Amino acid sequence: MHHRSKALGRLAGFLVLSCGLPCVQLAAQTAQPAQPQPAQPQATQPRPTPPLTVDSDPVPSPDESTPAKAPQQAPGTSGGVITRQDGHYTLRTNAYEVRLNASVIDSSGRTVDSLPQDAFHVYEDGVPQTVVGFKHEDLPVSLGILIDSSGSMYEKTAAVNEASLDLVKLSNPADEAFLVDFSSEAYIDQDFTNNITKLQQGLAYIHTSGGTALYDAVVASADYLSKNAKHPKQVLLIVTDGEDNASSASLESAIRRVQDLDGPAIYCIGLLFGDDVSRNEAKHAREVLQELAEQTGGQAYFPKSLKEVDGLTREVAQDIRTQYTIEYHSTKSPSLGGYRQIHVEAKEKGYHGLQVRTRTGYFPKPAAPEKPASGAPGGN
Repeated sequence: MHHRSKALGRLAGFLVLSCGLPCVQLAAQTAQPAQPQPAQPQATQPRPTPPLTVDSDPVPSPDESTPAKAPQQAPGTSGGVITRQDGHYTLRTNAYEVRLNASVIDSSGRTVDSLPQDAFHVYEDGVPQTVVGFKHEDLPVSLGILIDSSGSMYEKTAAVNEASLDLVKLSNPADEAFLVDFSSEAYIDQDFTNNITKLQQGLAYIHTSGGTALYDAVVASADYLSKNAKHPKQVLLIVTDGEDNASSASLESAIRRVQDLDGPAIYCIGLLFGDDVSRNEAKHAREVLQELAEQTGGQAYFPKSLKEVDGLTREVAQDIRTQYTIEYHSTKSPSLGGYRQIHVEAKEKGYHGLQVRTRTGYFPKPAAPEKPASGAPGGN
């Protein structure tokens, strides 16, 4: 087992964001070799990865940001912007593009992966939206694997590590994954990679102890994804065996932060079985994991034993690789701010009771201010 260097391994502390949401700092740890253990791979030397920090000045929420200078409005239009290129003036409407990753199941719980674009109907705040982009292909994903390393996870580590590696093995070859373990603090054990050997080495750094700062780990990992991921399709997989008891963030602020970032879908595997988990704790933890998944378009799973965990990570990999990607331009200007509720329906001849799983809403990011083109009406 490799133990963290106290100098680099500990979190430097919590940062209070300008939007009022708590965030944590992920730090890369070094490790000193110890006696090899058969259950886990052995890293031969400390990793030279520098400490990773979360930006303390994130993108503010639209309803909390300082109003930016408005772009030039076209006379007689609403929300339009005039730009000039090659001597021509073009009116560009102030449209906000929303991308959804969606899974569809039928009334029997089976995945449906053969629907055409016109089978989908998208609503934002109850208003029908026009789908402008549609794909049903195995798009590469930027994936964060978050493993609970609190003391109660000690006997579950080997099974969880094996399942985590299988998830990556079954993923798109172009995927990239990073590895985080969290107890009372969060650590990044392996930066983005698709190299199984590196992920094995990262898993060897995990040492079980302490409490469970789940919400802080979610916030930090979502921020890390938003700043470092190569792919627009992003996912977090959380494996935990209990409820949060050590975070500075709350469940609500963690979900809000993910929504502010147009962030990842969150998949959860709750190991809520065994004598060390009380009925009340299991009930609350289950509700938390279901809420994280539902609000972000992921899925929560609750195996009855460790033997089921590997099969569930295979389901996660399959679900991610068979999703539909739907894009639409919101009929509401992003300058209006506020939370937008999303509802997607699927209807197709020959199918009954289709259910679409995707994120339930988002906060639009404020548009960057634009300077009027030289020579355009109102310009200097």
